[in-house]
Amino acid sequence: QEQLVESGGGLVQPGGSLRLSCQFSVSILSYYSVGWYRQAPGKQRDVVATIAPGRSTDYANAVKGRFTIIGDNAKNTVALQLNRLKPEDTAVYYCHARNWNYQDYWGQGTPVTVSS
Repeated sequence: QEQLVESGGGLVQPGGSLRLSCQFSVSILSYYSVGWYRQAPGKQRDVVATIAPGRSTDYANAVKGRFTIIGDNAKNTVALQLNRLKPEDTAVYYCHARNWNYQDYWGQGTPVTVSS
């Protein structure tokens, strides 16, 4: 059973930065895609950024130019660098993986709060 463990969330002021990390129990190269989603209070869970290991990356329009997804094949981690944070980025951030059978796996979530 795959495990995805997130870390790095917290409270940050507008304009600040955070780095989230997701540790996988198996090689990220074994997945069709890995990435990050977020869910704000009262809203649905939406994709933030995805990476197909060894291939392409994709970002939600709301975070393009501010967030960067980084896959480390050697360490089996996927990080999300969050820069120039805005209050509307406040959400619980979830690590996600999809295998080649289109089965989805989720982490437990890590909260990010952007507030002065």
